[in-house]
Amino acid sequence: MHKVLIAYFSRTGKTEKMANLIAEGIRFTGNEAIIRKISEITSDSLLEGYDGYIFGCPTYHRDMTAGMKTFLFMAERVNLLGKIGGAFGSYTHSGEASPMIYDTMKFVYKMDTTDLGPLSLKEALIETHDGVKACQDYGKAIGEMFKK
Repeated sequence: MHKVLIAYFSRTGKTEKMANLIAEGIRFTGNEAIIRKISEITSDSLLEGYDGYIFGCPTYHRDMTAGMKTFLFMAERVNLLGKIGGAFGSYTHSGEASPMIYDTMKFVYKMDTTDLGPLSLKEALIETHDGVKACQDYGKAIGEMFKK
């Protein structure tokens, strides 16, 4: 069994809902999902010991939050080279945050990111059947990457 950290920021609860649904998908593959708000991760040592990482943040003003940017700089100090990764986020008008996080994981950290790319969902879709399935499927796809 592999251990995956799902670290996220959520102001309205929508991105948190996505984190929980993605965790279900990870668990469907027989792996362990640990969900943490980025505010709970106060040092880079708390990022160590995981086999995979999925980071999530909503888009505000066509950007990720300042807290997520700070978190990503902290995560850069941990050797994530070759670790499995993915990114997700919710949005109302545009969805730039999750692609920015995904690109950081892929190109800066040199992680083995999912071929699905980032998961961006409009807030109104998250709690629909399709939104729930998209999040669970994203988690399953990342969980399946451990079998390769």
